[in-house]
Amino acid sequence: MYKRQTLLLFGAVFFVLLSPLRAQKIALLKYKGGGDWYANITTSLPNLIKFSNQNIHTTIDANADVVTPDSPDIFNYPFIHMTGHGNVFFDENDIKNLKKYLTNGGFLHIDDNYGLNQYIRREIAKLFPEKKLVELPKNHPVFHSYFNLPEGLPKIHEHNGKRPQAFGIFDDNNRLVLLYTYESDLGDGWESESIHHDPWKVREKALKMGANILYYVFTN
Repeated sequence: MYKRQTLLLFGAVFFVLLSPLRAQKIALLKYKGGGDWYANITTSLPNLIKFSNQNIHTTIDANADVVTPDSPDIFNYPFIHMTGHGNVFFDENDIKNLKKYLTNGGFLHIDDNYGLNQYIRREIAKLFPEKKLVELPKNHPVFHSYFNLPEGLPKIHEHNGKRPQAFGIFDDNNRLVLLYTYESDLGDGWESESIHHDPWKVREKALKMGANILYYVFTN
């Protein structure tokens, strides 16, 4: 029975990826470890969804769901977003389920909201011990899938003043299954102006990058 349910869930993921413009839901990952997985929860993803629906013709449900890495519900979402500032911990069940999700059509976007880096790299290594995070070049399709971003990942908030970097994990078929955005803080850029008081020019760059990620996922 479990195998049959799993196959059905995998089928749902593949169907979503083959039907990019169907009404669909995306989700925020609620992880263990004490970190603030709920950072930016109020306006970040809702604003990104609204921008994408209005500008790149997606039909994503306005309300993102919350899902845990060990839940079978994870297979209902073609795109899962993760963010935060603090500790992250994936237990054995999380690793097993999340890896199965990613290697069977799913996609995880991890956005460092400043302070996540040292913890998430450890957990990514647990998730894919046989693979390495690879920095994406500026000509990678994710930066050009809909909007052309010739400079690659935009810098939204300064933090340590380091350059923004986008790292990926690719499956054995060279499909990007995990995107880790570092020293950019896209999620803060998706927030409403009243949260961080970022000017529209800055927020637009973040929203265009987020929309590119969604479009890339839905069309690949």
